[in-house]
Amino acid sequence: MKLVRYGAIGQEKPGLIDKSGQLRDLSAHVKDLDGGAYAPASLAKLAALDPASLPAVNGKPRLGAPVTGISKFVAIGLNYSDHAKETGNQIPTEPIFFLKANTALSGPNDPVEKPRGSTKLDWEVEIAAIVGTTAKYVSEADALNHVAGYCVCNDVSERNFQIERLGQWTKGKSHDTFGPVGPWLVTKDEIPDVQKLSMWLDVNGKRRQTGSTATMIFSMAQCISYVSQFMTLRPGDIVTTGTPPGVGTGMKPPQFLNVGDVVTLGIEGLGEQRQEIIAA
Repeated sequence: MKLVRYGAIGQEKPGLIDKSGQLRDLSAHVKDLDGGAYAPASLAKLAALDPASLPAVNGKPRLGAPVTGISKFVAIGLNYSDHAKETGNQIPTEPIFFLKANTALSGPNDPVEKPRGSTKLDWEVEIAAIVGTTAKYVSEADALNHVAGYCVCNDVSERNFQIERLGQWTKGKSHDTFGPVGPWLVTKDEIPDVQKLSMWLDVNGKRRQTGSTATMIFSMAQCISYVSQFMTLRPGDIVTTGTPPGVGTGMKPPQFLNVGDVVTLGIEGLGEQRQEIIAA
């Protein structure tokens, strides 16, 4: 299934995309796509529905992030060796992770704000997992059993805030709109191998990132398992898993985003995003 939340900010409704690409409303079957909706029993009930029986939604409404009410937004850093090298970092020997503020979460096509005082606004195409069942001290072999599905994520970053402002990465990763997720959640049964998905990102129509989840240093299962050793992952939580090379800070000379720039990105089987940069 491809599950979505659609409508104006704060008024989103649950829906799904049928095989023809038609948006259909799920409001009669689930209140919203929060952690409870992504529990296995709830997903099974939604999967049993005949999409043709659901009301079709006309037009092209705004899409919100396909999950709400999360307890945490976890991000893995430096999880592609070429990205670590381009940013002057050593290849990590175990996963590096940090928290993005929950308030960074936004829709896949919503504008991205350039923060006040920002000088180094950057992009990062990533694959994110949405947790379906509570994960605490889970093994690598069992980790993906705790995942409801996968999404595209742009881990928007302000490098000056992140690196030069004497704080942890969270400072440069958590401004409002710095976590576009979607356009939809694709349930894991539709992704035969999460480690074989191509990914890309363009800025103003020019290709900046080309990569594949096959080149992750730590697999999706390793990332989920590792994070669960340090904190409990609850249904609906987001774990985004690092970016391939091609970020602005790694270019020679570095290039960063300005107001008016347009970022487009996508991952094989998971859809595409588009964001325009606006002033905060």
